[in-house]
Amino acid sequence: MVYAVKHDERKKSRFVAGGHLTGDPGESVYSSVVSLRGVRIVVFLAELNNLKVWQTDIGNAYLEAKTTEKLYTIAGPEFGEKEGHIFVINKALYGLKTSGKRWHERFADVLRSMNFFPCKAEPDIWMRDCGDHYEYIAVYTDDLTIASANPQAIVDELTKVHKFKLKGTGDLNFLLGCDYERDQDGTLRMQPKKYVLKMKDTYYRLFGENPRSYNSPLIPNDSPELDETELLEEDDIKKYQTMIGQAQWVIQIGRFDIAVHVMTMSSFRAAPRKGHLDRMRRIYGYCWKMRDAAIRIRTGIPDFSDIDRAHVDWSHTPYAGAKEETPEGLPPTRGKPVVLYTYADANLGHNKLTGKAVTAILHFVNQTPFDWFGKTQSTVNTATYGAESSAGRTAIEQMRGNKMTFQYLGVPIQGPSILFGDNQTVVNGASMPEVKLQKRHLMLSYHYMREAIATGEYVYAFVNGKDNPADILSKHWSYSDVWPLLKPILFWQGDTMDIDRA
Repeated sequence: MVYAVKHDERKKSRFVAGGHLTGDPGESVYSSVVSLRGVRIVVFLAELNNLKVWQTDIGNAYLEAKTTEKLYTIAGPEFGEKEGHIFVINKALYGLKTSGKRWHERFADVLRSMNFFPCKAEPDIWMRDCGDHYEYIAVYTDDLTIASANPQAIVDELTKVHKFKLKGTGDLNFLLGCDYERDQDGTLRMQPKKYVLKMKDTYYRLFGENPRSYNSPLIPNDSPELDETELLEEDDIKKYQTMIGQAQWVIQIGRFDIAVHVMTMSSFRAAPRKGHLDRMRRIYGYCWKMRDAAIRIRTGIPDFSDIDRAHVDWSHTPYAGAKEETPEGLPPTRGKPVVLYTYADANLGHNKLTGKAVTAILHFVNQTPFDWFGKTQSTVNTATYGAESSAGRTAIEQMRGNKMTFQYLGVPIQGPSILFGDNQTVVNGASMPEVKLQKRHLMLSYHYMREAIATGEYVYAFVNGKDNPADILSKHWSYSDVWPLLKPILFWQGDTMDIDRA
């Protein structure tokens, strides 16, 4: 028996199996959950199509499924007069190695009986055709995010027909560490407010004081890899690792403004130095000062009519006839259309010891950022052209995945997907048929981008570096440099077109 006291002081006891005492199953017991990107897409699509977004939690979910493991237990004194009896395990008890998969299968059968089917690109997003739109249910183990014109009907069927015990049912307000609230104008915002407060409380527990306020996560152009301060002792290493773990999660739920800084600092997780711990304390101080940062779900179609989309002839190039294959088994499109676009950037020589650059990518649907990426490149590039080309290739790879996800969710996509980059030479090299490759070691990235653009499904457009929000994810920036980019994306309420007039 395992006993617990919940955060709201509710007391709970649970009979848990000692799965470590059972043999290894002969099957895969992997059980997936919806990605955080998938949750953001579902919430966006609900706002786009004027659907309600509800959340609910299935109580004791695993116990709603039956185990296939052949197990028994001998009752102890806590069973009273049944002590000594042999009990065959029937339920998928918490603790068993296959219980996660059994629950996943059980709930999948329930959703299929309700005429939902899984998205092929995000199998834990389930969808149901309603004629002019789709309903969606995003499943994270036993947490459900429901996008529907009538979520109460779905909840009623789960409770009355399938006899699930649901709790926390109602409008989406908190999920996986992220708060969901509306601005005064009704715009829904995703904001890790409670989680940043938890980070502040952790800081106080570790250091006995609140974090100081900073305008930027790290000193601009800082190089932590050159730090030569003393190595931390074991207790401080644990503090450092705790802080890294929390910071990585807050990035996943919306604070991409610290992504490149935490990526840099996480590389020292095994053997951090005093200077590295001081830097993590600064990152916490920045998060606390900028705790009002939030992603707002803005569904309006952006105006890209001023982009120069010169119609070029690829028929006399190796890419003649290039086209993007349409995935098989796409559901019919329903609901309002979307425009997909992406900003990419690279920071040459980000790591002063290895010489490796950083790839930074920020994906938007209509006017809402829904996914982001920041990672050290796997090879050393000796020029900006090479680093930007690698970043462009990675961006288009991800854009193809995003496009396919929206297609499999039945979303109408308007026009080609647009990639914005701030290196004019790379943009021209990928977009103009007459340009020839001068750097053979970039051949794969070069041809990958050019073939994608030759299909007409992707446009590579130039954007001035100071207007490229991917800059936030590529370097250790100063407040004055990125505030014009951060403000409209993470802080501005109302119409962002009013910023210049504010």
